[in-house]
This record gives sequence, structure tokens and C-alpha cells, in this order.
Amino acid sequence: MNLELNFKEIFTAFMVLFAVIDIIGNIPIIIDLRKKVGHIQSEKASIIAGVIMIVFLFLGQSLLSLIGIDVNSFAVAGSFILFFIALEMILGITLYKDDEDGGITASVFPLAFPLIAGPGSLTTLLSLRAEFATENIIVAVISNVLVIYLVLKTSSKIERIIGPNGIKIIRKVFGVVLLAIAVKLFAQNIKELLA
Repeated sequence: MNLELNFKEIFTAFMVLFAVIDIIGNIPIIIDLRKKVGHIQSEKASIIAGVIMIVFLFLGQSLLSLIGIDVNSFAVAGSFILFFIALEMILGITLYKDDEDGGITASVFPLAFPLIAGPGSLTTLLSLRAEFATENIIVAVISNVLVIYLVLKTSSKIERIIGPNGIKIIRKVFGVVLLAIAVKLFAQNIKELLA
């Protein structure tokens, strides 16, 4: 097997996943969770999220075929999820409501799933797989997991440095990027479905 790492692909895949996961924009949520449950296991949350994403990268398509859904339909559905996540980020509204209980499992739910490895990032992985080499996507996923780990470890420091307004600005910027990704994803895949 010939492994060929393409840094342009890795960087693009990294940026797309980074925008979708929006770990910087999620800092207020992470800090809220920390206040509610006391301690978040950064290593556990990062590793579980990384494992979910890599497993889905390899098995996602087979799972979809098993239940009779093609990648294009999944990507169109995913583009709607990304669209709504982007709207949340840009407009500062909350469409996704999570359960208030379950303090012990906060590192896994809602942090590792669905906050980090959620429908948005899983859909994005399948869409990226159609365009990029798998090994480049894996490098991008691992790089994102490292960034996630660092952000989880230093979330309160980052919040102090950037400040609430800085986080709001970053959220809105990445929200617009994500909106553009959602539109592109929708346009590309709806063409395939209608062809």
C-alpha cells in the first residue's frame, strides 16, 4: 500500500474539521460542564472522540450501505446539520438542547459525543473521504484531537486570554466558514442525487 501524505489535503481537511468541531467556540460549554460536574477527563474525551471519528471514517460507508442509505443522501442530511450548527454560531441561538443530568459521563456525553464527534464531524468525514486520501484525513483527525486535548486542558486559561467577546468573534467567523461548507456540501451532493 502506497501511503502518500499531501499537506494541502491534510491542511484543508484539518481546517474543515476544526471549523465543524468548533472546539474554541465550545469553550463556554466546556466551562459550563466543568462547573456542573467538577472535573472533565480531557484525555478520555479526546481519545474517545478520535476513536469514534476514525472508526466512522472506515466503517461509516459500510454502515450506511447496510441500512440502504447512500453517501450522497447522508451528506445532504449532514449539510442541514452543519447549516443549523452554523446558524447557532452566527446568530448566538441554541437549537440543540442537551440533558442536564449525567455528570459522571460528561467526558463521554455530551463532550466526546455529540459535541466533538457529532453528526456534523461524522458527516464531514464521509464527505472528505470522497475527495481526499484516507491517510490525509486520519492525520487531520489526529491533529484535531491534539488541538481538542490542548483546548480541554487549558479552556479556562484560553477563556481568560481571549475573553468572552473574543470567543464570540471566533464563533461567528467559524460560523460563516461552516455555513459556506454546508452550502458547498449540499450543492455537490444534491447534484449527484438528482443526476
